[in-house]
Amino acid sequence: MSWGVDNLPYGVFSRPGQAPRVGVRYGDKVLDLAAALHDEVFDAPSLNPFMARGRTAWHDTRTLIRNKLTGDLAVTERHLVPLEQVRLHMPFEVADYVDFYCSIDHASNIGQIFRPGTEPLQPNWRHLPVGYHGRAGTVVVSGTPVRRPHGQLGRGAFGPCAKLDIEAELGFVVGVPTELGSPSGAFEDHVFGVTLVNDWSARDIQSWEYVPLGPFLAKSFATSISPWITPLEALPRLPGRAQDPAPADYLRRRADWGLDISLEVLLNGEVVSRPPYASMYWTPDQMLAHMTVNGASLRTGDLFASGTISGPGRGERGSLIELTWNGTDPLKLANGETRSFLEDGDTVTIRATAGALALGEVSGTVV
Repeated sequence: MSWGVDNLPYGVFSRPGQAPRVGVRYGDKVLDLAAALHDEVFDAPSLNPFMARGRTAWHDTRTLIRNKLTGDLAVTERHLVPLEQVRLHMPFEVADYVDFYCSIDHASNIGQIFRPGTEPLQPNWRHLPVGYHGRAGTVVVSGTPVRRPHGQLGRGAFGPCAKLDIEAELGFVVGVPTELGSPSGAFEDHVFGVTLVNDWSARDIQSWEYVPLGPFLAKSFATSISPWITPLEALPRLPGRAQDPAPADYLRRRADWGLDISLEVLLNGEVVSRPPYASMYWTPDQMLAHMTVNGASLRTGDLFASGTISGPGRGERGSLIELTWNGTDPLKLANGETRSFLEDGDTVTIRATAGALALGEVSGTVV
């Protein structure tokens, strides 16, 4: 898959003995943007200052980078640093974090698991993109170890999570803020790009605590993201999935923001699922519209995620609770082992392609 001029994801890197700064991935190298573009906004340990410049600056900078990389490479070559010589960091400072629940296949599976014999979707599900506010301080970059959380597991029971799970998601990174009390404008005027997300989940803690207010400690211990943010401009778009009933006017789609992205979930190096993002019921423009319709403000660095991405087939489910049907049908791995949920030492990697483009993978190991 391509890491060429049609891709150019942004990240933050450092060389030994030097401070972190912003770069763009090109092939197996990182272009040092502060040096190549002579722009001090990239001599920063975060993408936030650049993202705050807005859509015109994002487009013009991307065009400038493409021109430099397709022009006289002899001039640019000295600013390209091999990936094996750098350390990758959190690409942006997370302001707020919101997690949605936008896959109809995932929501239907969870409903069938926990409410068998009843309508799997709650009455509100087709009328709005359900979501909750997460914890920005525990969003971590790919490669950060994930410590198994402890919590209440039931009446009088406390201990380590026994049903540690993953959620394969796509995250959207906000660049341009809004004022408190004002709904957002066009999606593409606010959202800078996308990143792969693994929203780790403690299912046994979740099942005890979530009534009546929803996810809390079962979700707040770790959320992993890729070190690379792919610009919206690079992504192949398509119409969103048909919706019935028609959504409220503020949720009406005014542009095509379905995304042609194919994910793979790997457990200890073995592909166990291939979730298709194109199957999502709610599109990201609708998520943003719902998140701000009450006047809630956006800040540079806000992250909102799609929720678990699952398709209609068994091999397209983006969480272990679905893949193993809450542990009743364990996964059989190629080495002969089985898994209902994650064990200590397990490594989960999520990778994806958008057409011919590769998205930066996100990985974490349970400790």
